[in-house]
Amino acid sequence: MGYTPHVTVQIVIEEELLREADAAAKKANVNRSALMRQALREHLKRQRRREMEEQERIGYEKFPDTGEDLPWLENVAAWPEQ
Repeated sequence: MGYTPHVTVQIVIEEELLREADAAAKKANVNRSALMRQALREHLKRQRRREMEEQERIGYEKFPDTGEDLPWLENVAAWPEQ
């Protein structure tokens, strides 16, 4: 992974949350910024996954799996008669 330019942002969070974040950063041996970047990446990844799962759910609602398109599979997956 090459160098990616960073920008400085200002956020407002509760003092207790900041203390917990600083403790987590210390435990992970990273600085606060690195911890926040990783947390945001993980959050966005989970959000994208949820969105994809929702799209999949909607697709299955529109086109439910009735099993009607799979009869050919029974012949392919069946054990040969002896």
